[in-house]
Amino acid sequence: MPFESRRAKLIIGDDALETLRSLSKSRKEAHDKVERAKILLWYHEGRTVSEIAREIKTNRPRVERVINKALYMGILAALRDLPRRGRSKLITPEARAWLISIACRKPKDFNYASELWTTRLLAQYIRQHCEEQGHACLKKIGRGTVSKILSKSEIRPHKITYYLEKRDADFDQKMIQVLHAYKEVYMLRDKKNKNLKFSVVSYDEKPGIQAIGTVAPDRMPVKGAFTSIARDREYIRYGTLTLLAAIDLFSGQIHGIVKDRHRSAEFIEFLKMLNYQYKRIKKIKIILDNHSAHISKETNKYLAKHTNRFEFIFTPKHGSWLNIIETFFSKMTRSFLRGLRVDSKKELKERIEKYLDEVNECPVIYKWKYKMEDIDF
Repeated sequence: MPFESRRAKLIIGDDALETLRSLSKSRKEAHDKVERAKILLWYHEGRTVSEIAREIKTNRPRVERVINKALYMGILAALRDLPRRGRSKLITPEARAWLISIACRKPKDFNYASELWTTRLLAQYIRQHCEEQGHACLKKIGRGTVSKILSKSEIRPHKITYYLEKRDADFDQKMIQVLHAYKEVYMLRDKKNKNLKFSVVSYDEKPGIQAIGTVAPDRMPVKGAFTSIARDREYIRYGTLTLLAAIDLFSGQIHGIVKDRHRSAEFIEFLKMLNYQYKRIKKIKIILDNHSAHISKETNKYLAKHTNRFEFIFTPKHGSWLNIIETFFSKMTRSFLRGLRVDSKKELKERIEKYLDEVNECPVIYKWKYKMEDIDF
């Protein structure tokens, strides 16, 4: 009598059958998955376990395991490995904590030359000193395991993020003075008071404006050929200039001079310009930072000759974000200075002055808006 298998037949639906056929021909799926798909497909077609084992060059028990898994758990379950308990953790929680504590200190604290840890250096230190600290389970730890432990703990000792420590003891008081000046401008501007006896300007310097020239002519866009300006990567440096500028918070007018440096002499020259520009106004309030030129002996000597003419409102140390003129400088950098090329420092100065004239043709009134309603007068 011919051999008849007592094992149950494998009943496969049309969708599952199509999936098995696709997997059995796949060149991208894992080899084990492709092999299991062939086993199930051939068994469904009526081949014996021995025939299938010979075809894929394996043993009968392996083929039987795949078929039995499909009979008891379904087709999809038979195509993948069942979840396993996995190896028990060899690294104790105490050892992990010790490793992290080392990572939270600098390598130079352990007589290394480096300032920051690398996974290789940290793993090396851990292997060398783990036994004396009672953590022998770390004796064979590698870079990969160190990286996984640090990532899970959200520790990145190879990275630096910067912060700014508050060094001005009077930060809050100075900030309030600046914000009150903005509030005063805000209230008077809304009333449209045209007979003001004072003006408020926001002042700062923008140093290091580079005069950069090209070594070859720019190539302009050509339809169908070049979509943007093409520029030679090399360039020539002619030096740098400094823009000393202030913005009138009532009118949006920009007052500026362009100089090679920004010492007390240049700052006093700027004050003289403001003194002339506002000759019909009794007082000029200037919001500015604590730069040495603003509080030097030369500056104080000039201010003593013009008593009650100027009133300085200093921003806190590292509080440049409180000065509205920084907004104008940011806009200038992004819209005008970006990509600017000149043939000399003289040309750069002329173009900056021309840019200020163009801005003043249609001045923009910069307003401080953040929590303005919360500022009490």
